[in-house]
Amino acid sequence: MALEGAAAIVAALLVAGVVGFALPRPLRHLIAQVSVGLCAVGAALAFAALLAPGVAAPLAVPIGLPGSGMTLALDGLSALFLLLVFAVGAVTALYAADDRAPTAPLLPVFIAGMALTLLAGDAFALVLGFELMSLASWGLVLTSGERPETRSAALLYLGMASVGAACLIPALLLLAPVAGGLPDLQFAAMRAAPPEGWRAALVLVLVLLGAGSKAGLVPLHVWLPLAHPAAPSHVSALMSGAMTKVALYVVIRVLFDLCGAGHAAGWGVPLLVLGTFSAVLGALRATQEADLKSVLAASTVENIGLIAAALGLALMARSVDLPAVAALALGAALLHVLNHGVFKTLLFLGAGAAQHGAGTRRLDRLGGLVHRMPLTTIAMLAGAASLAGVPPAAGFASEWMVFQSVLAASRIGGLALQTVVTIVAALLALAVALAAAAAVRLIGIGFLGRPRTPRTAAADEAPPRVRRLLLGLAALSAAMGLLPGPILTLTAPALQALLGTGWEGRIGPLAIAPAGEGPGYSAIGIALLLAVALLLVRVALRRGSVQEERRGPAWNCGFAAPPDWLPFGDPLTQYGAAGFAQPLRRVLGTPLLGAREVVDMPLPGETRAARLAVRERDPAETWLHMPLLRLRGALSKQADRLQFLTIRRTLVVIFAALVVFLAVIAWLEAS
Repeated sequence: MALEGAAAIVAALLVAGVVGFALPRPLRHLIAQVSVGLCAVGAALAFAALLAPGVAAPLAVPIGLPGSGMTLALDGLSALFLLLVFAVGAVTALYAADDRAPTAPLLPVFIAGMALTLLAGDAFALVLGFELMSLASWGLVLTSGERPETRSAALLYLGMASVGAACLIPALLLLAPVAGGLPDLQFAAMRAAPPEGWRAALVLVLVLLGAGSKAGLVPLHVWLPLAHPAAPSHVSALMSGAMTKVALYVVIRVLFDLCGAGHAAGWGVPLLVLGTFSAVLGALRATQEADLKSVLAASTVENIGLIAAALGLALMARSVDLPAVAALALGAALLHVLNHGVFKTLLFLGAGAAQHGAGTRRLDRLGGLVHRMPLTTIAMLAGAASLAGVPPAAGFASEWMVFQSVLAASRIGGLALQTVVTIVAALLALAVALAAAAAVRLIGIGFLGRPRTPRTAAADEAPPRVRRLLLGLAALSAAMGLLPGPILTLTAPALQALLGTGWEGRIGPLAIAPAGEGPGYSAIGIALLLAVALLLVRVALRRGSVQEERRGPAWNCGFAAPPDWLPFGDPLTQYGAAGFAQPLRRVLGTPLLGAREVVDMPLPGETRAARLAVRERDPAETWLHMPLLRLRGALSKQADRLQFLTIRRTLVVIFAALVVFLAVIAWLEAS
């Protein structure tokens, strides 16, 4: 029932997208409203499937490769991710309920592509959904295609999507056993014949490149901080909150399910290392970005890194037959998938409301929005608490479980692996601390303090529909933080399907102890202790005060009083985004981001102001992407020479290509 219903919703979303292109512009907003209802029903079906776990019978669809159809399937893992995709899809479609842009019909197509990827029961359906998701999201990024930076970001995103497809398709073909001279693309056949040796290693590399590029794993993450700010806010929320998780789903499906369990302990090390580097680099970039949405995009890289590191630990623990540690790490990853999907959607939609109300996304032009946009600020504060990973916010529970799994992983392997895990623990702690600094900078500079421009001083609160949406997401995120136990129970079917184990009484409604004999966590208990402590501090301050409360002007750091034409105060008398980021930039940005500060100091007697310019470059751009671009240019020049070859040389090239092609076919048949 749930599988058939989800398949029908995917079909309806595709039809809605196609019909949307035929609608006149005044009626195009109806597509988003229809998508809200379809996604809400889809989320309800996925939730029902999680409450009544089990593997539904595969559904054959008469659409696919010549001579064969397409298979859809639904289990605990796909239902969990399907719940997130449809829930985030409903929220973002509601946010865009009045969107009449030419690209608006691509929104239901985007959601349908993600859902089809999750429902795939064979390689063809997975690749079809994955590429449909990529192309639809690329079109949505181009919504403001008149801006050069948007076109550049969309081109880079399309290039990374092509790289992902070029790696993911061979990985699935390597997994497919040959039957009757043709590869069997059914997942059931792949499970029956898992890869071994070099084939397994190659599948691991290709999947990390193919799905990791879409998820935003370092060093294939450079598109993410560019494409997310270029896209409309609801599209950014859907890409960060759902699409990156679909890419992680592909990683889990292939490495945990289709590749089997008989691998060495080092099988998860690449994912662990890439996830750790992603967490550190993403968190550091989040402390340095000057654009509100760029900060959130960089923090997505950090959170994807945390999830990937936990997945790597789960693979390592399963390889050495430690099911409790594997369940702890995989459960932490899945819980963080849900938590990050909710609070990052909240933050991106809140950033869109701030941009609409204040007219800018630049942190050095914002400030004081708490006075003009109080409800939006409250919602952003709830999301930033999860981003910082402070208890009892939602982000803390899953990050705490990640660290519990890192500590438990000290029993895996010999000295080499234990050394790697120890280094990973230190780096992940650094990443979480940097994420907290980025969250404080985001709220403190963007929403607190005084307005930095007249436009910000006259900012407008978000419309009522958006306010209700933001506050609803904030309440949901708070509930997920206070009650992680019921959320963790939703991950039990996925754990049972992938690891053959569950939580076995370690999860309660008010407290959790996922590590078994390790420490437990009660978010409600911590919340009550914090409330009592704050109440006692307030009472002590009021009783110990020698005079009544009074208000006065804020200290302006010794500067003169602002002129009359700056009624909101002189922006120079309060910390800015660059000043807040400078200590971390000088300590960590120089070795990791190649940061350089160039100071232009006026000579004695000159009246011009001093200028400080900061130059940073992501190491992935320096060491990977720029060399690849130069290689592409060199190969393009060599390819251009082919059109000037003589007939004789052209025939030689064609014959050589044919020989190579036949040799590859013969090798594949022999192997």
